[in-house]
Amino acid sequence: MNGIPNFRLEKDVLEAELSVLDAMGVEFRCGVEVGKDVTIEQLREQGYKAFYIAIGLQGGRSVGVPGEDAEGVAAGVEFLRECKPEKPVELKGDVVVVGGGNVAVDVARTALRATKGNVTMLCLESESEMPAAADEVAEAKEEGVTVKNGWGPKEILAENGKVTGVVFKKCVSVYDAEHRFAPVYDENDTVTVECSDVLLAIGQSAVWGGLLDGLNVELRRNGTVIADPVTFETGEPGVFVGGDIFHGASFAIDAIADGKKASESMHRFVHPGQSQTVARDKREFKELDKNDILLENFDTAGRQIPGRKDIPARTSFADSRLALTEEQVKAEAKRCLGCGASIVDLNRCIGCGLCTTRCKFDAIHLTRDIPHASDMVRCEDKLGKVGGYALKRMFRIINPFKSEKTTQTLTENGEALK
Repeated sequence: MNGIPNFRLEKDVLEAELSVLDAMGVEFRCGVEVGKDVTIEQLREQGYKAFYIAIGLQGGRSVGVPGEDAEGVAAGVEFLRECKPEKPVELKGDVVVVGGGNVAVDVARTALRATKGNVTMLCLESESEMPAAADEVAEAKEEGVTVKNGWGPKEILAENGKVTGVVFKKCVSVYDAEHRFAPVYDENDTVTVECSDVLLAIGQSAVWGGLLDGLNVELRRNGTVIADPVTFETGEPGVFVGGDIFHGASFAIDAIADGKKASESMHRFVHPGQSQTVARDKREFKELDKNDILLENFDTAGRQIPGRKDIPARTSFADSRLALTEEQVKAEAKRCLGCGASIVDLNRCIGCGLCTTRCKFDAIHLTRDIPHASDMVRCEDKLGKVGGYALKRMFRIINPFKSEKTTQTLTENGEALK
């Protein structure tokens, strides 16, 4: 609700989703910190049996350079959480954003709406290596954010405890030969960017508080949870996990997908006698190597780009993107989405065809790969269809060694069979 800016996900869309859950009977208890106001053990005593932890990565990461404790330096995720459209944070001058991911882009675009000064985003990666989506970077540039690639922070300058600028050093390379994060710098090639605020968006961290107190939940070194990759259950029976706090920072849709999978696990858990793994789709897809196969009519069309509303970036948090037109929807639907080894769950689809009659859009059709294999034959015609074959089969059973080749082979190998 508070970590994603409105121009990426409108709050009224979230409110609509929440209203659906409310109508379905979900009870919301806001303003409750689990581990402080109530513990999971206390919730168990109230009758709850399964628990799903999806707290995300709420903390920021420091860069480990001199001066980062100066006034005006803040974590990007904290800035996003505090900067709401109805009560935006006011920044007084130029802003420097450190980072090159999607969160850094959101921080930079939000900062542009919170200040009248310039916003500059600097990151280690080259433009082609940036982890942020290319379309998001393009939108940031269109709004007025300056992006400088290949620079890492060396020192944050301050005067009387207040930020005055940042010294950056040239990043020669970001990854080693095995593509592991191992940046190499040219300490002599530096640039100073003056600013009054520095927002650090180089990663996110886990903030647990007392939530896991008394639970047998194992954490990785980075603070994320170790859990079963199929069932999402942790080392504590009945406690499941998903989203960024499970697999690290990713997209919102990945967290939504985790919630759907974990809900099936919890449903099985609260009904004794059910297996957590039987008939589970592991969704292990193997992508087709398009460079190692001859494809004659492969669609290489790019994604459809939605239109934009004419909304001044500095004065509005509204999403400027328009919905795709009907023509764009059709073009997008015709694109190749990538080949993979899909799995049909026969425990769910039995080929009854009922879905074809229920779909109001006539979008589902069933066809037979071998149509003649299901031809119906009237009872009175069956004898003519199978009679000839039955006689031939009976004759072969009675005379198994009629073939000359078979008789010769058996004779050579054993006189008793002659």
